[in-house]
Amino acid sequence: MSFARSGGCAAKGRGRTTNGRQESDDRYAEEIAAALCRSVEGSSSAAKVVASWTGANEKTVKNWLSGTYGPSGAHLVALARHSDEVLATFLALAGRRHLMAALDLAAME
Repeated sequence: MSFARSGGCAAKGRGRTTNGRQESDDRYAEEIAAALCRSVEGSSSAAKVVASWTGANEKTVKNWLSGTYGPSGAHLVALARHSDEVLATFLALAGRRHLMAALDLAAME
C-alpha cells in the first residue's frame, strides 16, 4: 500500500467548465501552486514552510500547493513578501509583468 506525500507539491488538473470565471479561478490556483512549489523546491516539509510564512493552517496550505484552491487577501500578500516566484506570478497574472523587470533592476542597484 502506498501513501500520499504529505506537504508536497503535486498540482493536479481539475475539470474545466465553460464558465470563464471558474477557468480563471482554476488557472490562478494552478499558477500560484506552481510558483509555491518552485519557491520551496527541495524542502521535505513544504506545507510547514509556507504555513510559517502566512500563519495559515497546514491543510489550507496543502490545498494551495496542490492547486485545489488559491490563497487570497492577506495570505497572498504574505506569500509575495516571502517568495519572488509568487510575486512574479501574481504580477504576470495581473498583466503587470513589466513591474517585475523594474523590481529586478532596483535590486541590482
